[in-house]
Amino acid sequence: MSETSPSPFGDYDYVIVGAGSAGCVLANRLSADPRNRVLLLEAGGSDRYHWVDIPIGYLFCMGNPRTDWMMKTEPEAGLNGRSLNYPRGKVLGGCSSINGMIYMRGQAADYDGWRQAGNVGWGWDDVLPYFRKSEDYHGGKSAMHGSGGEWRVERQRLSWPILDAFREAAEELGIPRTEDFNTGTNEGSGYFEVNQRQGVRWNTSKAFLRGIAARQNLRVVTGAETERLEFDGRRVTGLLFRQGDRLHKVSAGQTILAAGAINSPKILELSGVGRPDLLSSIGVDVRHALPGVGENLQDHLQIRTVFKVANAATLNQRYHNLISRAAMGVEYALKRSGPLSMAPSQLGIFARSDPRLATPDLEYHVQPLSTDRLGEPLHRFPAVTVSVCNLRPESRGAVHMASSDPREATKIRPNYLSTTGDRGVAVASLRHVRSLMKARAVARFAPEEMLPGTQYDSDEDLIRKAGDIGTTIFHPVGTCKMGSDSMAVVDDRLRVHGLAGLRVVDASIMPTIVSGNTNSPVVMIAEKAAEMILLDPR
Repeated sequence: MSETSPSPFGDYDYVIVGAGSAGCVLANRLSADPRNRVLLLEAGGSDRYHWVDIPIGYLFCMGNPRTDWMMKTEPEAGLNGRSLNYPRGKVLGGCSSINGMIYMRGQAADYDGWRQAGNVGWGWDDVLPYFRKSEDYHGGKSAMHGSGGEWRVERQRLSWPILDAFREAAEELGIPRTEDFNTGTNEGSGYFEVNQRQGVRWNTSKAFLRGIAARQNLRVVTGAETERLEFDGRRVTGLLFRQGDRLHKVSAGQTILAAGAINSPKILELSGVGRPDLLSSIGVDVRHALPGVGENLQDHLQIRTVFKVANAATLNQRYHNLISRAAMGVEYALKRSGPLSMAPSQLGIFARSDPRLATPDLEYHVQPLSTDRLGEPLHRFPAVTVSVCNLRPESRGAVHMASSDPREATKIRPNYLSTTGDRGVAVASLRHVRSLMKARAVARFAPEEMLPGTQYDSDEDLIRKAGDIGTTIFHPVGTCKMGSDSMAVVDDRLRVHGLAGLRVVDASIMPTIVSGNTNSPVVMIAEKAAEMILLDPR
């Protein structure tokens, strides 16, 4: 069928683009009233795939076209000309099907900052009830946690003595132990809690979609790539999407973009919503000028340091020993525990790069394993990876289309380490890692720095090496930011400025990145958005 004659696909009250961390929540909540006709469109396929279920399977989901959009950044000056693989979930559950499963909210100050910027209803006390509403916390219901919700949170099912030593080392540096990173202050060291159910990944598709499959008013369509929005003046009336070689047109009372920080601005630009000069340069007619579309990209850059160790078991040895590897498989099959149940990062440490700071600005992800680069084989010697990221980067990048072809990839330019402040934190974080590795608690493991290497010690050396070994921790946000300034894309009820019938509900609406992992904040955003959508006039 030609693009000029799309086939009609029906009329719906709500059309949601993207069945990821936000879209699955929205579909569940908006279809709870049987009078609402809801359509959920997902470009990827089913999440019923063994590597989605097995926690260690993230290694086989990232970089896999069955589950990943296979995006890449443009070459980055701050990374010494390198481009990075940029995994994004293309599957039911979205990034919650391929991510690290870490349950993290961020800091109360993050959300209070959103509120102070004029976004009414987005302070910590405002959003905490929405975190709790979805939550099924292993420790039960409390003032900080919810019980009985769809979003399961559990402790990890493994133990590594060398990671326990890192908690002792952090204490030597004045960083306390914590059993809960999610009370509004995440300072401390502890094992990350994870979105798993009895050692199996718990994504938003399992949590929010599978239990409502019988609802007659909800239709879920996979393999559906949205091409552009449809308009009647300043009102969005639906969209065009492609499924295989067929183009379809669907009508909507409200259209909700939940396609993520990369694809939501892409759809807006292909629809003529964005920066007029950029739209004209790619041959798209300007329907509505919004200069902030695709701007304000923020991400957490992690600097992966690697230390060879002695007198300790790490996953490196266990993986390269055939008997141990078989034993890991048996343990997981029988108990759903052990290394195959591992989140990518097991131990977290939240610390301050400068003691004058009010809250931690560094997040460690400590792993009892090592590689030369992410995705490459594990080393054959015992080693640990001590990654550290700047939680509040100053650098701002952008994502934009380079043509009007929906099949062409978005140009992703994170602009890492582009400010003096970010380069200073990178240097401070590497020195902080070295202080941690000199603590008495880890001395018995005789740590030997491999990356970046002790020969690099000046500030200039460390900035350059941060560019060599830094990589994304997969937290892009901010590209359709919430606010009322000239670069804001949505208001504080997530309605696109100047257009009716259109909202954006995903990580792209964050005005500033949260101080931690971003998946569960997106679940919260969708929970809050669903309530607003149902309350607001259509």
